[in-house]
Amino acid sequence: MSAPVIGLTGYEEQVRWGVWDVPGVLLPSAYARSVAAAGGVPVVLPPVPEVIELVLPRLDGLVLSGGPDIGPGRYGAAPLASTAEPRVERDAAELGLAASAAAVGLPVLGICRGLQLLNVARGGTLHQHLPDVVGADGHAPAPGVYGRHTVTVTPGSLLARSLGLSASQPAEAPVSSYHHQAIDELGAGLAVSAVAPDGTIEAVEDPAQPFLLAVQWHPEVGEDLSLFRALVAAAVSRMPAG
Repeated sequence: MSAPVIGLTGYEEQVRWGVWDVPGVLLPSAYARSVAAAGGVPVVLPPVPEVIELVLPRLDGLVLSGGPDIGPGRYGAAPLASTAEPRVERDAAELGLAASAAAVGLPVLGICRGLQLLNVARGGTLHQHLPDVVGADGHAPAPGVYGRHTVTVTPGSLLARSLGLSASQPAEAPVSSYHHQAIDELGAGLAVSAVAPDGTIEAVEDPAQPFLLAVQWHPEVGEDLSLFRALVAAAVSRMPAG
C-alpha cells in the first residue's frame, strides 16, 4: 500500500531569500518532517480560498497548522489591542477546508491555531489574550520561546489512545506551547480531552468523527511522533485496499 498523502495548511507571509522580498507560501519544516517520519507524504496547501478545497479528494489526512490569530469577527468579537491583524484569506480557506473535511470524515489533526480554528468553525469562541485570563503566561514565556508545562489527559479519549496513556485514569503529559489565545466557549460537538494546570483547554476532539483531534501545543517541535503516527494510521485505515 502506498503511503497516505497528508495535507498541511500553509502560511502566506512576506519572506526574504537571496535578492527577493516577496509574499510566499511557507510552513515550518518541522511539520512536514514529522509527518514524513510518521509514514505520511506531506503536501503543503496554500491559503487560497478558491482552490484549497479542490485538493480534498486527493488527501488521506489533514493537519491544520499553527500561525497567526484568527479574525475575531469570525466568532462575533471585536479585536483587542493585543490581537494581531488577521490573515483574511487564510481564515476563509481553512474554515472552509475544516468544514469540508468533517463532512467527508477525513482524519484531521489541529495544532495550536488549528485547534482554535476548529473551535471557531464549530461556533465556539476564543480568549483573545490568555494572560488576561490566567495571569502570568507560561504558554509563551518570551518571543520565540516555547513554554513547557504538563497537561492532564482525559482517560479513554482519542488523545489518550493516541499518546498510549491509561484508558481508565487521568494522566499527565509534558508539552511545548507557544500561544497567547485559547478556547473560551467550546464549539458544538467537541469534547475537551486535555487541560493545563491553569484550566486552559489544551485538546479537543469530536467523538462522532473517525479521527478529529486538535491540541493547543506544538507536537512537531518535540521528539514524540505519537500524534502524527495516530493521524497517519487513521489515514491509512480509510485508504482503498490493494
